[in-house]
This record gives sequence, C-alpha cells and structure tokens, in this order.
Amino acid sequence: MLFIGLSFAGLVVIGVCAVKVFAAVRDLGRELQHTRERLEPKRSELRTAARRLERARE
Repeated sequence: MLFIGLSFAGLVVIGVCAVKVFAAVRDLGRELQHTRERLEPKRSELRTAARRLERARE
C-alpha cells in the first residue's frame, strides 16, 4: 500500500509539472505571435528599402 501511495504521489507531481510546462509553452507561443505581429511592419519597411537599394545599384 505504501508503494502504491508513493507511486500515485509521484504521478501527481509529474502531472502538475506537465501542466505547468504546457501553460508555459502556450504563453511562449502567444508571446512569439505578438512579437511577430509587432515586427511585421518593420520587416516590410526593411524589405522595401532593400529593394530600392538594389534598384539604385543597377
């Protein structure tokens, strides 16, 4: 009985850790998406400027 109780307690700890990791990964995904959305206008401007420089060099 002791072994079963300790095994169950260990599984609970692993389950709690898995939920925390899942939540952290979800938050990281949201943060990455937010960062991409913030950087997209600058990225577009940089692309446009690079094209203009290429045309000017030709």
